Amino acid sequence: MTGVGCRAPPDAYFPVMPSAVLTTSLPALSVRGLRKRFGDVIAIDGVDLEIRSGECFGLLGPNGAGKTTTIEICEGLTEPDEGEVEVLGLRWQSDAAALRQQLGIQLQETQLAEKLTVGETVALFRSFFDRGPDVDALLGMVQLREKRGARVGTLSGGQKQRLALACALAGDPALLFLDEPTTGLDPQSRRQLWELVESLKRMGRTILLTTHYMDEAERLCDRIAIVDRGKVIALDTPRALIARLGAQHVIEFALPPDDLGEIDETLFASIPGVLATRIHADRVAIEVDHLHRALPDVLATIAGREITPTEFRTHTATLEDLFVHLTGRNLRDG
Repeated sequence: MTGVGCRAPPDAYFPVMPSAVLTTSLPALSVRGLRKRFGDVIAIDGVDLEIRSGECFGLLGPNGAGKTTTIEICEGLTEPDEGEVEVLGLRWQSDAAALRQQLGIQLQETQLAEKLTVGETVALFRSFFDRGPDVDALLGMVQLREKRGARVGTLSGGQKQRLALACALAGDPALLFLDEPTTGLDPQSRRQLWELVESLKRMGRTILLTTHYMDEAERLCDRIAIVDRGKVIALDTPRALIARLGAQHVIEFALPPDDLGEIDETLFASIPGVLATRIHADRVAIEVDHLHRALPDVLATIAGREITPTEFRTHTATLEDLFVHLTGRNLRDG
């Protein structure tokens, strides 16, 4: 089974797109010098991005980093204070009508008319576009056929999110914007949505995805821009970004409050293979190049201080580790 409850892959529902957008060497989206302020709050502070045609590009960062404001400007929903945006070679100032026919948008929070049925809602969105799958195909993609006659107000949060995705796909978009699409979904629905996005990628669709889930970004995105406090602080493929950390593994443990004073960032520095130590709240993270060499000495050092971690784990280095390394904060801190 592919996609959110798909009984067939998305290319069984989507007609072949004739647009040259899928094969062009021009960027699908180009952003230069983007700035936006809300009162005293600087939401975006000089963002530059270029998204290639046919790639899934991720904006990864904590809540409040500027991801949604950036994507809303690219969608034509918010005016920037400064900067230029080109979408599919077009500009919102002069080509808004043409752009709306080629974009699919799932907002972070989609407010749909709760008295309409699911089928009526999808039919309404389908009517906005010159081409695209029919209503039944769209509902099948997101596993909502059995809810066709149900009113939107009776749907669960996850079902509403799947309905919003069906609406975003109604025009067979050349460029699809997904703003934190899996927020509120259960694990199974999350994985199914990932499979749908991967199928759309294989068809050559261009996707801009915002998320604060590192595993989602690593799995789905060809390239990722890590955003913090309105700035892009790193941009590359997931593998290349993780390699920038320099560590292959991370040893992480939590301590009770009384034992936190026994640990500092220099304690493990002399152990062969230890590259860096980070202390955040009650957690200690030790970046190492070879786990099997460093782990015994780390454990011996902890035992020598006569402290007992409340949690202890090891993992391969992730984008979360890179973000903490760059900012000193976790992705979920906001």
